Order: sequence, then structure tokens, then C-alpha cells
Amino acid sequence: MTDRVYLDWNATTPLRPEARSAMAAAWDFAGNPSSVHAEGRHARRLIEDARAAVATAVGGPSRNVVFTSSGTEANALALSPGVHKAAGQPVQRLLISTIEHASVLAGGRFTPDAMSKIPVTPSGVVDLTGLRASLATGGPALVSIMAANNETGALQPIREAAEIVHEAGGLLHVDAIQAFGKISFNINELMADLVTLSAHKIGGPKGVGALVLADGLSGVEPLLRGGGQERGRRAGTENVAGIVGFGAAVSAAMTGLGTDRERVYSLRNRLETGLRQTAGMIIFSADAQRLPNTTLFTIPGLRAETAVIGFDLEGIAVSSGSACSSGKVQPSHVLEGMGFGPNLAQGAVRLSLGWSTTEADIESCLQAWRKLARTLIKGSDETQLERF
Repeated sequence: MTDRVYLDWNATTPLRPEARSAMAAAWDFAGNPSSVHAEGRHARRLIEDARAAVATAVGGPSRNVVFTSSGTEANALALSPGVHKAAGQPVQRLLISTIEHASVLAGGRFTPDAMSKIPVTPSGVVDLTGLRASLATGGPALVSIMAANNETGALQPIREAAEIVHEAGGLLHVDAIQAFGKISFNINELMADLVTLSAHKIGGPKGVGALVLADGLSGVEPLLRGGGQERGRRAGTENVAGIVGFGAAVSAAMTGLGTDRERVYSLRNRLETGLRQTAGMIIFSADAQRLPNTTLFTIPGLRAETAVIGFDLEGIAVSSGSACSSGKVQPSHVLEGMGFGPNLAQGAVRLSLGWSTTEADIESCLQAWRKLARTLIKGSDETQLERF
């Protein structure tokens, strides 16, 4: 499938060569990282090196990095009633924005009656006035706001939100899974209390995630109990090769962060310039700060499922938004949360780029769209399309 164009990087990324090599080397060692013999100590060292790489990348201490099986598990672990700082009260309720990932919308271990939602603007950015209002009533809250939306790419005002949350005596969880590796992210500069990450979004293997805690945080209860691994926060023998691959991918991503970001941003702008040649084109969150690699678009009458299949038949891999619904194409809850009706919410197509995306890939995508647009727009005629 080497002749295909992959533009679904927000769903998952190709495995980086650095991660593949590191994992292959790790598979040659048989030691259990909890064993005290030389083989076990070697496995432990591999894990701790990866932990240090993750910690350095987000600006947190290594001791506060907890490896999990996925970003979803990391989110569930983070959303723990009773979490608190040493001098603070345990959180009693959960506030989440309407555009969060499904694993956050599920609420972790909070009961539905302890959860409420924070509105967002039509640009897909958290409404800070709404956040203040939500915090003004009720006890201490854990607030969950993603750093960047996985569908629109809209960046969220994390630092401003953190100041509001902390002033109200609450804590802030940041799902940084889409932002990490694409833009700079520092847990201290953004004043986040809990941060979640995923390996396969930055060129690491699938099946590895991490929760990073700020210093002085207590009360995060483990989802899995047993052997006491990960400082008692996540029981079970560690996935040594997966964690090693995560660490290698993090190091590679941080090395190329600046150059990759600028190059991809330029390609994304070229892509959107081409898309805007179509009459009625809507690019969501275009007036907000966004990830440099993400475009979510539609035109009236477009059906996302048909468009995704059409792109696929042209050799272009795209998606209709989040890839976490077992292949189902449903109206976007993100767009509905932004105030768009079902006609637009069910027709959005996401294009997401990565470090190996080329100018030729962008041109192939635009050529495919020009061909598809004529047949995908209901009732289209020559007056509906420009310069095709």
C-alpha cells in the first residue's frame, strides 16, 4: 500500500524508526522489571529511561509519570474522585468541556450526577465565562479540558483555565494526547495538575499511554490493584517493549518539533487554500488557534461516510473525526457542542498531516477532492463549484 496517501495522523501515526529499533532491542531481554537479578534490573533501566524521556518532554518529574495501556486508561485513571493537593480539599465533582474525547466524556470513576459540562464557543474554544459560572456553585471540582481538540485541532486556553480553576480551589486535568509532539507543552508553565498522553499519536506503538502528575498531588486511586507496579498506581507487569518505544518516539518527536511543526503548518495552509476553491466550503475553527496539522471541513449536503469511502477509493486515507467509535460514522459531538446542527455535524471530514506528509500528498488529496466534489454534493451543478 505504498502508493497510498495517509492523511489520518490524528487517529494514529506510523511507527517511527527510532521506536521500532528500540522495541526490537528490548524484545531481546527476558527480564521482568520487578526482578532483582541482572536481567530484571536491565528491564527496569529501560523503563526508567523512557520515563525520564516522557518527564523531560512535559517538564515534570520522572517519579510522577505513570505508564498505562493507553490514553483512554490514562484518562480513566486521572478522573478519580478524591484527588487533592496536600493543603486542598478532595474534589467532589467533575466538570468537562462538551468537546472532550469519549474517554473523558465517560467520566472515569465519577458518577453521572457528579458531572457537568462546560460550554464552548462556535470556534470550538472553551468558554471561560461558562467555566467560572460552573465553578461558582458546588464543592471543589476536577476540571478536564483537552489541550487541543482531536477533530478541529482548536487549541484550548489551558493556562487561563488553570488560573480560574485553582482560584476556585479545584484541579485541572489536561488531555494532551493530540497536542503532545505537535506543539510545545509544559505541565508547569500551563499550571496543569494531571496530564495524559498516548504513544501512538507521536510515532510510538499502540497500547501504551501515560498519566503525568504535578508535584504534591494525592488521592489518585489505581484502576488495577495487585503487584504494586508504577509506585502502586497501576498494577501489572509493565509492557517493557511498548514503554521503550514510547520513550524513543518522545525523544524523536522533541528533536524535530520545531522544523516539523513549521513544515506541516505550511502544507496545511496549502491544503486549505485548495479546499476553499469549493463554493460553500466550511473549515471549522478556522478563526481559532489550531494544531498545525489539522483541518476539519465540510460543505452543505456532504455526507462524511460517503466522502471518506470516496477518498479511500482514490487512495487517500482520511476520517470523519474521532477514530474511536469502532468504525462508525456518526454526527460529531464536537460540532454539535460548537452549536452546529446535525446536517453539518454528520458531514465533516478530517484531514490530519504528519512529519512524512509531502507536497505531492497534498496535491493528490486536492485532486481527489476535485473529482469527488462533483459527485458528493447533493444536487450539485456547475454553478455550485468554482474553478473545477
